[in-house]
Amino acid sequence: MTADHPADGLLESDRLRELDGLLEPIAESTLSRLHARLEAEADNRELLDVAVSTIDSPVGRILLAATEIGLVRVAFAIEDHDVVLESLAARVSPRIIQAPSRLESAARQIDDYFAGARQQFEVPLDWQLSRGFRRQVLEHLNQIGYGHTESYAAVAAAAGSPRAVRAVGSACATNPLPIVVPCHRVLRSDGALGGYLGGLEAKRILLGLEGAA
Repeated sequence: MTADHPADGLLESDRLRELDGLLEPIAESTLSRLHARLEAEADNRELLDVAVSTIDSPVGRILLAATEIGLVRVAFAIEDHDVVLESLAARVSPRIIQAPSRLESAARQIDDYFAGARQQFEVPLDWQLSRGFRRQVLEHLNQIGYGHTESYAAVAAAAGSPRAVRAVGSACATNPLPIVVPCHRVLRSDGALGGYLGGLEAKRILLGLEGAA
Protein backbone atom coordinates (compact mmCIF):
# COMPACT_ATOMS: atom_id res chain seq x y z
CA MET A 1 0.00 0.00 0.00
CA THR A 2 1.30 3.50 -0.81
CA ALA A 3 0.40 6.75 0.93
CA ASP A 4 -1.74 9.19 -1.12
CA HIS A 5 -0.70 12.09 1.08
CA PRO A 6 2.61 12.79 2.91
CA ALA A 7 0.74 12.88 6.21
CA ASP A 8 -0.56 9.35 5.53
CA GLY A 9 3.05 8.19 5.04
CA LEU A 10 4.05 9.67 8.39
CA LEU A 11 1.14 7.97 10.11
CA GLU A 12 2.09 4.64 8.52
CA SER A 13 5.69 5.04 9.70
CA ASP A 14 4.48 5.80 13.20
CA ARG A 15 2.35 2.66 13.20
CA LEU A 16 5.27 0.53 11.99
CA ARG A 17 7.52 1.92 14.75
CA GLU A 18 4.80 1.21 17.29
CA LEU A 19 4.46 -2.39 16.07
CA ASP A 20 8.23 -2.80 16.06
CA GLY A 21 8.31 -1.73 19.69
CA LEU A 22 5.81 -4.48 20.55
CA LEU A 23 8.01 -7.20 19.06
CA GLU A 24 10.42 -8.66 21.59
CA PRO A 25 13.58 -10.51 20.49
CA ILE A 26 13.37 -14.27 20.85
CA ALA A 27 15.81 -15.65 23.39
CA GLU A 28 18.64 -17.82 22.02
CA SER A 29 17.63 -20.65 24.35
CA THR A 30 14.11 -20.59 22.91
CA LEU A 31 15.42 -20.70 19.34
CA SER A 32 17.70 -23.61 20.24
CA ARG A 33 14.81 -25.50 21.83
CA LEU A 34 12.56 -24.89 18.83
CA HIS A 35 15.30 -25.99 16.44
CA ALA A 36 15.92 -29.18 18.43
CA ARG A 37 12.20 -29.91 18.25
CA LEU A 38 12.19 -29.28 14.50
CA GLU A 39 15.20 -31.56 14.08
CA ALA A 40 13.60 -34.37 16.10
CA GLU A 41 10.25 -34.02 14.33
CA ALA A 42 11.89 -34.06 10.88
CA ASP A 43 13.84 -37.17 11.83
CA ASN A 44 10.76 -38.92 13.25
CA ARG A 45 8.78 -38.23 10.08
CA GLU A 46 11.71 -39.35 7.90
CA LEU A 47 11.99 -35.89 6.37
CA LEU A 48 15.63 -35.50 7.31
CA ASP A 49 17.75 -36.88 4.48
CA VAL A 50 20.96 -34.95 5.11
CA ALA A 51 21.98 -33.65 8.52
CA VAL A 52 24.64 -30.95 8.58
CA SER A 53 26.73 -29.28 11.23
CA THR A 54 29.91 -27.23 11.42
CA ILE A 55 32.89 -27.43 13.75
CA ASP A 56 36.00 -25.31 14.25
CA SER A 57 39.40 -26.89 13.75
CA PRO A 58 43.08 -25.96 13.27
CA VAL A 59 42.44 -26.06 9.50
CA GLY A 60 39.45 -23.73 9.73
CA ARG A 61 35.71 -24.26 9.94
CA ILE A 62 34.63 -27.66 8.70
CA LEU A 63 31.20 -28.64 7.41
CA LEU A 64 30.01 -32.17 8.21
CA ALA A 65 27.07 -33.83 6.46
CA ALA A 66 25.56 -37.25 7.10
CA THR A 67 22.76 -39.35 5.66
CA GLU A 68 21.11 -42.19 7.55
CA ILE A 69 23.83 -44.44 6.14
CA GLY A 70 26.75 -42.42 7.42
CA LEU A 71 29.05 -39.48 6.96
CA VAL A 72 28.72 -38.34 3.33
CA ARG A 73 30.68 -35.08 3.19
CA VAL A 74 33.44 -33.26 5.02
CA ALA A 75 34.14 -29.83 3.56
CA PHE A 76 36.73 -27.16 4.24
CA ALA A 77 35.73 -23.49 4.36
CA ILE A 78 37.92 -22.87 1.31
CA GLU A 79 35.44 -24.98 -0.69
CA ASP A 80 32.64 -22.48 0.17
CA HIS A 81 30.09 -24.23 2.37
CA ASP A 82 27.15 -22.65 0.53
CA VAL A 83 28.38 -24.18 -2.73
CA VAL A 84 28.87 -27.54 -0.99
CA LEU A 85 25.30 -27.45 0.38
CA GLU A 86 23.93 -26.68 -3.09
CA SER A 87 25.85 -29.63 -4.45
CA LEU A 88 24.52 -31.91 -1.70
CA ALA A 89 20.98 -30.73 -2.45
CA ALA A 90 21.43 -31.60 -6.12
CA ARG A 91 23.34 -34.88 -5.73
CA VAL A 92 21.92 -36.36 -2.50
CA SER A 93 18.69 -34.66 -1.44
CA PRO A 94 17.33 -31.14 -0.96
CA ARG A 95 15.97 -32.16 2.45
CA ILE A 96 18.94 -30.81 4.39
CA ILE A 97 18.62 -29.64 7.98
CA GLN A 98 21.11 -28.36 10.51
CA ALA A 99 21.02 -31.34 12.86
CA PRO A 100 24.15 -31.66 15.01
CA SER A 101 22.89 -34.68 16.96
CA ARG A 102 23.37 -37.06 14.01
CA LEU A 103 26.94 -35.80 13.67
CA GLU A 104 27.99 -35.78 17.32
CA SER A 105 30.20 -38.86 17.02
CA ALA A 106 31.97 -37.66 13.87
CA ALA A 107 32.51 -34.19 15.34
CA ARG A 108 33.89 -35.65 18.58
CA GLN A 109 36.27 -37.98 16.72
CA ILE A 110 37.59 -35.14 14.54
CA ASP A 111 38.14 -33.05 17.67
CA ASP A 112 40.02 -35.99 19.22
CA TYR A 113 42.12 -36.35 16.07
CA PHE A 114 43.22 -32.72 16.14
CA ALA A 115 43.93 -33.05 19.87
CA GLY A 116 46.29 -35.95 19.10
CA ALA A 117 44.06 -38.42 20.94
CA ARG A 118 42.85 -40.40 17.90
CA GLN A 119 44.63 -41.97 14.92
CA GLN A 120 41.70 -43.76 13.24
CA PHE A 121 38.09 -42.83 12.63
CA GLU A 122 35.29 -45.19 13.49
CA VAL A 123 32.24 -43.64 11.88
CA PRO A 124 30.02 -45.22 9.22
CA LEU A 125 30.63 -43.73 5.78
CA ASP A 126 28.20 -43.13 2.93
CA TRP A 127 30.23 -43.52 -0.28
CA GLN A 128 27.51 -42.40 -2.69
CA LEU A 129 29.51 -39.35 -3.86
CA SER A 130 32.39 -41.55 -5.07
CA ARG A 131 32.09 -44.26 -7.68
CA GLY A 132 34.23 -46.54 -9.79
CA PHE A 133 38.00 -46.12 -9.74
CA ARG A 134 37.81 -43.02 -7.55
CA ARG A 135 36.09 -45.02 -4.85
CA GLN A 136 38.69 -47.80 -5.17
CA VAL A 137 41.39 -45.20 -4.62
CA LEU A 138 39.65 -43.64 -1.63
CA GLU A 139 39.01 -47.00 0.00
CA HIS A 140 42.72 -47.79 -0.31
CA LEU A 141 43.63 -44.51 1.42
CA ASN A 142 42.18 -45.81 4.66
CA GLN A 143 44.92 -48.44 4.59
CA ILE A 144 47.66 -45.79 4.74
CA GLY A 145 48.36 -45.63 8.44
CA TYR A 146 48.54 -42.55 10.63
CA GLY A 147 51.90 -40.84 10.19
CA HIS A 148 52.67 -42.67 6.94
CA THR A 149 52.51 -41.45 3.34
CA GLU A 150 52.37 -43.02 -0.11
CA SER A 151 53.08 -41.60 -3.54
CA TYR A 152 50.35 -41.14 -6.15
CA ALA A 153 52.10 -43.86 -8.19
CA ALA A 154 52.07 -46.31 -5.28
CA VAL A 155 48.38 -45.65 -4.67
CA ALA A 156 47.64 -46.21 -8.38
CA ALA A 157 49.43 -49.56 -8.24
CA ALA A 158 47.64 -50.55 -5.03
CA ALA A 159 44.29 -49.67 -6.63
CA GLY A 160 45.09 -52.04 -9.49
CA SER A 161 45.94 -49.50 -12.22
CA PRO A 162 49.65 -48.61 -12.04
CA ARG A 163 49.42 -46.21 -14.98
CA ALA A 164 46.48 -44.26 -13.57
CA VAL A 165 48.59 -41.81 -11.57
CA ARG A 166 46.66 -38.76 -12.79
CA ALA A 167 43.36 -40.46 -12.00
CA VAL A 168 44.59 -41.00 -8.44
CA GLY A 169 45.33 -37.28 -8.23
CA SER A 170 41.82 -36.57 -9.46
CA ALA A 171 40.31 -38.97 -6.91
CA CYS A 172 42.20 -37.24 -4.10
CA ALA A 173 41.25 -33.78 -5.37
CA THR A 174 37.56 -34.68 -5.32
CA ASN A 175 37.58 -36.72 -2.11
CA PRO A 176 34.21 -35.94 -0.45
CA LEU A 177 35.50 -37.11 2.94
CA PRO A 178 38.90 -35.44 3.50
CA ILE A 179 40.59 -35.88 6.89
CA VAL A 180 38.44 -38.96 7.65
CA VAL A 181 39.56 -40.58 4.38
CA PRO A 182 43.19 -39.40 4.50
CA CYS A 183 44.03 -38.14 1.03
CA HIS A 184 46.50 -35.76 2.74
CA ARG A 185 48.80 -38.80 3.14
CA VAL A 186 49.37 -39.00 -0.62
CA LEU A 187 52.43 -37.15 -1.92
CA ARG A 188 54.34 -36.87 -5.16
CA SER A 189 57.07 -39.42 -5.82
CA ASP A 190 59.73 -36.79 -5.06
CA GLY A 191 58.14 -36.09 -1.67
CA ALA A 192 56.52 -32.80 -2.72
CA LEU A 193 53.06 -32.15 -1.33
CA GLY A 194 51.14 -32.17 -4.59
CA GLY A 195 47.68 -30.61 -4.35
CA TYR A 196 45.02 -30.68 -1.65
CA LEU A 197 41.31 -29.96 -1.58
CA GLY A 198 41.65 -27.92 1.61
CA GLY A 199 44.71 -25.99 0.44
CA LEU A 200 48.40 -26.79 0.89
CA GLU A 201 48.59 -25.13 4.31
CA ALA A 202 45.89 -27.48 5.58
CA LYS A 203 47.82 -30.45 4.15
CA ARG A 204 51.00 -29.28 5.93
CA ILE A 205 49.08 -28.95 9.22
CA LEU A 206 47.60 -32.45 8.92
CA LEU A 207 50.93 -34.07 8.02
CA GLY A 208 52.67 -32.10 10.78
CA LEU A 209 50.05 -33.24 13.29
CA GLU A 210 50.77 -36.85 12.34
CA GLY A 211 54.53 -36.34 12.38
CA ALA A 212 54.74 -37.14 8.67
CA ALA A 213 55.81 -33.70 7.45
